[in-house]
Parts: sequence; C-alpha cells; structure tokens
Amino acid sequence: MKSFLLVAADFVKTGGMDRANYALADYLARQSVEVHLVAHRVDSQLQNYPNVFWHRVPKIAKSYFLGEFLLNAAGQFWAKRITAQGGRVLVNGGNCRWSDVNWVHYVHAAYQPNTQASFVQRLKCALTHPIYCQAEKRNLKNARIIIANSHRTVSDLIRYKLATPAKICPVYYGSDSSKFYAAGVEEVKFLRQKLNLPLNRSIVIFIGALGDRRKGFDVLFQAWQQLCQDPTWDSDLIVVGQGAELPRWRQRVRDQQLSDRIQFLGFRSDVPDLLRASDCLIAPTRYEAYGLGVHEALCCGIPAIVTATAGVAERYTQGLTDLLLTDANNVSHLIDKLYHWRSHQNYYQQILHTQVIPQLHRETWDHMAKQIVDAVETPTSSTVQTQYSMR
Repeated sequence: MKSFLLVAADFVKTGGMDRANYALADYLARQSVEVHLVAHRVDSQLQNYPNVFWHRVPKIAKSYFLGEFLLNAAGQFWAKRITAQGGRVLVNGGNCRWSDVNWVHYVHAAYQPNTQASFVQRLKCALTHPIYCQAEKRNLKNARIIIANSHRTVSDLIRYKLATPAKICPVYYGSDSSKFYAAGVEEVKFLRQKLNLPLNRSIVIFIGALGDRRKGFDVLFQAWQQLCQDPTWDSDLIVVGQGAELPRWRQRVRDQQLSDRIQFLGFRSDVPDLLRASDCLIAPTRYEAYGLGVHEALCCGIPAIVTATAGVAERYTQGLTDLLLTDANNVSHLIDKLYHWRSHQNYYQQILHTQVIPQLHRETWDHMAKQIVDAVETPTSSTVQTQYSMR
C-alpha cells in the first residue's frame, strides 16, 4: 500500500468516531504508509509524523453540517490524486462522495432525531436529517467495501437497503488500556478528592450529547426524580456532555431542587478519571450504532446499564445481560435496573474483572486498525462473509 487518504471531520482523541479515526490514522502512520488526512481538526501528535499530510478544511460558521460540503469537495479533490498514485481512500458514511472504502459509525436512516430545544434547533434537525440520509444512501451504494462498527450497524445497513452483506465487514472499536483500566480503592479515593466528588456516596455517571433526545437523558432524569424520593437511595448523578438542551436541563434540576443530586459537568477532557471515580454508567440510548463510552466504562471495571439494541451490548457476556434495557423509553424499567445494580455491585465487579476486562483490553486500537487494513487489502466476498458471520 503506497498511500492512504482518510476523510473525516476530526482526527482527535475526544471519543466516539473521532477517536476511532484518530486510531486508524495513527496506526497507518506507524506502518510507514504515506497518510493524507482531509479534516477540520487533526491532533498535534498526528501532525508530528513526517509521513502524515493534513489537508485542512475550514468549518463554516463552526457548523459540521455546513463544513461537510467543503469536506466532500476537498475529499474528492485529493481522492483523485491518491487513487491515481495507487493509494486507497476511506471516507466516513456520507461525508465524501468516493467509491472505495466507507467506514460507517452511524446510520442516519435508522434514527430520526428529536429535540425539545429552540425552534431553530428543531428546524435544523428537520432540514439536515433528510440531507444526511440522502448522502449516506448515495455513498454507500457505490462503496466497494463497508466497515461497520457493530453487527447492529450491519443489520441496519441491510434493513434500510444501504448495502448487501457481501460488502460489509464488521469491526468493533478498540480501547486504550493505559487510560481505561480499573482503579484500586486508594486511587478511587484520590480521584474523588481531586474531582470534588463525595467519598461516602455512590456515583452514577451519564456521558452523552444533550443536543437532542437520542441519548435518553430525559428518561434518566425522570427516573432520578423518582429515585431521589426514596430516602435509601444514596447515589448521586454526574452528567458529562453539552448541547442545545443543556440550559433547559440545568433549569429543570434547579426547579426540582435536585442540584445536590445531579451535577452537570459539561464537556470534559478527563473522562477516564471520571469513569474510574464512578460506580456505574447509565446509557438509556434510543439509538446507538456502537457506544464507545459504555465500552470504556467496562474497561474501567464500571458496570454499565445500556439499551439492549446498542451495538456495544453485543460485547456483554451472559453475566451482564441483566444490565440491558429492553425499552429505552420505560422509566420504571430503568429504575428497576438501577436498584438491581445497587444490590448486586460485588457480583458485577467480579464478572467484569474475570470475563470482560481481559477480553476488551486485548482488543486495542491497533487491533481494530489492523482488521480494517486487512479487510481493505483482501476485499474478497468470502473474507467479508466469514467476518460477518463471526459473532
């Protein structure tokens, strides 16, 4: 492989698809491949490689949606040149119209966003969603190989007639065991003091964007209201994330006099510390192609209550299945799961340390990147079908 062009909005370590794209770029750079990145942002560590070339794309009015038009144009411009040199091109979903490798992190056709923010935000969702779906359908139809981040994503691609099984290769995200690991008692105490969290109460953490209702914080908020009426419920909730609905949620917490039980932290760069300092993660998501935050919580030895339809739920062993939500909209169901977790903490700690953490720590970001490169270099139907069937 002479060179590789990757097209994505950001190649940074903050999480989700950005972290995955960063990991692939970093792996390729260390294989002495000439790596070209068409993006708005690129982490400084990637920029320091002599064989990495960043083709910067401005983000119009700080909008990812508007920026995608330039990302598409710049991606096609460089894709023609890299392909002519015998290189390969990987795009993300509908972000660039090029028919080589397409890495799908999210299927727009599978979820219609719903926001209760301002009229402008609701109008934005209504206008942008069909455009994203159209670009997604166009790009995936012409892709030679499609990398999917879970079997849930594979199923959605087939269900919505976006791709045939023979094209699709499922590859799970990796993780960094040097940052996401289980902390001992003394480290947890130190982290809680450092983060100004209570030492004598359980900490439940929610991580997710608050721009719409996809992550299910509205259901968690209703559940927490009811739980806090129980004098025996001694857990506090910390919320990591930002978005258009954040001011409204902060106001509702004040109105319900729950400021001492729910703390909004906004965007944080110290998520590994926050996870290790917590006791449980809640992710009642209505749609999740994968769910890297849940994956990283499990790596930290933190039980995670997540919707059963999320891609990351495929990683749950038999001992963890009672933490899966069968109905993301059912408040009572979430309350039951939280009580169940609270009374079985030691059991879940044992399951995580014996069954889950060792497996997830073996599947590093490099392991993920190598799987993708192998799929690109050997794109035969039999290879893709074999990987698809291994679940």
